[in-house]
Amino acid sequence: MNLILLGPPGAGKGTQAQFIVDQYEIPQISTGDMLRAAVKAQTELGLKAKAIMDAGGLVSDDIVLGLVSERLASNDCHNGFILDGFPRTIPQAKELSTILEKLGQSIDHVISLDVNNEEIVQRLSGRRTCSACGKGFHVVYAPSKVDGICDYCGANLLQRDDDRKETVINRLSVYDQQTSPLKSYYADGGVLRHIDGTLSIQDIQQQIRNLLGD
Repeated sequence: MNLILLGPPGAGKGTQAQFIVDQYEIPQISTGDMLRAAVKAQTELGLKAKAIMDAGGLVSDDIVLGLVSERLASNDCHNGFILDGFPRTIPQAKELSTILEKLGQSIDHVISLDVNNEEIVQRLSGRRTCSACGKGFHVVYAPSKVDGICDYCGANLLQRDDDRKETVINRLSVYDQQTSPLKSYYADGGVLRHIDGTLSIQDIQQQIRNLLGD
């Protein structure tokens, strides 16, 4: 079972990806993890990526696709995998199809965790983190007993810069620009599956079970 997981920041992709990994015993593949592993192992592609990142540049599609190709050919991917955070663009999606064709495989399902932007903004902009012990809170879903004060150590609660409303809105705008064409591409291919990401974690998991089978 070969899967791609799509969803905006704050949609709960990490939670559901882990559920799929545990439930269906297939590896989760993220480009970030692959890059770190390749750099650590000092592979040819890893050394190229490190040189680019050290210079402050963005790793090219050629390198990322090379890493993806190597990873998908690994033994633990023979029974399936879940791609998280890749592909991000139509050209990457087309190259992924080429890679899989060479391996005699294809994508079975592209799971889109659908959450509207207003909900995402509320989820992310409401997060607060203790400045001392690092405990997390949420002004709506998990508020502290005293506003702005950690329940555990009494230190101040802070909002991370990337959780500020204007930052979240910008991140969502970038995601929408990148992903809308990708959804259309996979919808045209007949493999896009919509999951309601506004439900409880358990209900979302049941939707996934219904889609993939137990």
